[in-house]
Amino acid sequence: MKNGQIANVDLIKQVNSAAVYRLVDLQGPISRVKIAEVSQLAPASVTKITRQLIAHGLIKEVAQQASTGGRRAISLTTEKSKFHFVAAKIGRRLLTLSLYDLSGNELAGVQLPIQVTEQDQLVEFLCQTLEEFLQQYTSKSQKIIAIAVTLSGLVNPQTGVVLYTPRYKMKDCPLAEIIAKRFDLPAYVGNDTRAMALAEHYFGASSDCADSILISIHHGTGSGIMSRGQVFLGSNRNVGEIGHIQINPLGKRCHCGNYGCLETVVSNEAIIDQVKHYLSEGRASCLSDQEVDINSICQAANKGDALAISVLSNVGKYLGQAIAIMVNLFNPEKILIAGEIMAAEQVLLPAIKQCVEHQSLPSFHANLPIIAAQFQKQPTMGGFALVKRALLDGSLLQLIMETSTAQR
Repeated sequence: MKNGQIANVDLIKQVNSAAVYRLVDLQGPISRVKIAEVSQLAPASVTKITRQLIAHGLIKEVAQQASTGGRRAISLTTEKSKFHFVAAKIGRRLLTLSLYDLSGNELAGVQLPIQVTEQDQLVEFLCQTLEEFLQQYTSKSQKIIAIAVTLSGLVNPQTGVVLYTPRYKMKDCPLAEIIAKRFDLPAYVGNDTRAMALAEHYFGASSDCADSILISIHHGTGSGIMSRGQVFLGSNRNVGEIGHIQINPLGKRCHCGNYGCLETVVSNEAIIDQVKHYLSEGRASCLSDQEVDINSICQAANKGDALAISVLSNVGKYLGQAIAIMVNLFNPEKILIAGEIMAAEQVLLPAIKQCVEHQSLPSFHANLPIIAAQFQKQPTMGGFALVKRALLDGSLLQLIMETSTAQR
C-alpha cells in the first residue's frame, strides 16, 4: 500500500506540474495569481511548482505586469531556446531530420535517400543517421531532450511500437525502445498523418478549434482526427483509415485486398496513372510533351488544361464523398487537406465542397472551412508535435526535471 501511495503522490505531482507548465506555455506571460485562479490549485502549490520549474530552467520570469494597485505581479513564460530535440520523418524514399528548439525554430535539417526496405536495415540506417546528425549539429552544451520519429502505417503511440508499415516490411518493431536505449533519450514514435494533425492543432491551421480532421494525400490517403484537442485513437489506437473507404466496388484492387478503395483513385500514383492512361488514348493535353508527375499535373490544371482539370475534378468528387462520410460521423469544425495535389486547390476544393454539401447533413457542413493544411512543406513538424504533447501532458517534463536533478 505504501508503494501505491508513493506512486499516487508522484502522479499528482506530475499532473499538477503539467497543469502549471501548460498554462504558462499556452497563456504566458501569466502571473502566479492567474495560474492559481485558472488551475484551481492552491497559491502555495503554484508557488512551489513554479519555483521547481524555474530551477530546472523550464520557465522563467519576465517583465513585470502593469500595476493594478498593491504589489506588482511578475509574469512567467516558458523557456524555449534552451532545450533542443530531433524530429525525424521516414518517408517513402526520403529520411528527413530536423533539430528544433521549443519555439519551433529549425536549427538544422537534412534529407537523405532511403535505399533499404527491410526492417533491421531501416532501423540501423535511421540510428546511424541520427548519430551522425547529432554529432554534426549539436554540442555538449546543448540540452537534447528527446527524439521523435513519424512514419506511415499502424503505430502504437503509447509504446512506440510500429505494428505494420508496408513500404519497409516493418512488423511489431519496438522502434521507440530501440532509439531510447541507443541514445539514452526519451523517444516518441507516431503515425505521420495523426502527428501532423496534432501539429496543425498546436501551431497551424486548426489551432483555433478543438475538433478538426486532416486529410493527407501522398502515396496513399490517410486522416488524423482531432477531438476536443486530442488525437482521436479509440481503444485500438489506430483509426481514420479514410483511404480504405470503398468508393467504387468495381474499381481497382487495393493493396489491402479490397476493391475500389479511395486511395486507388486519390493518391499521387493513382492520379499520375489516370493521366497517363488518358494520354495513351490520345487525349489532347499540354502534358503530352512533358514529364507527368503531380507537380506538372497541378500546373497544367492551373493553366486551364482540360485533361488535368477533368482528372483532378474527378479526384475531388471521390475525395468529397469520403470527407462527407467523415463529416457526418465526426461533425468537425474544420477540414484540412495536405499533399502536393493542393498546388491545384482552386480546381480541387470546389469539387470537394460540392460533394460535401450534397452528401452531409446541412447543419454539419454549414460554414465548414475546407482549406489547405499549413505545414505542407515541413514534414518533421509531426515529430515536433509529439514532443510538445509529451511536455504538456507532463511525462517529458518529469523526465527533464529528474535528469536535471540527477546531474547536479
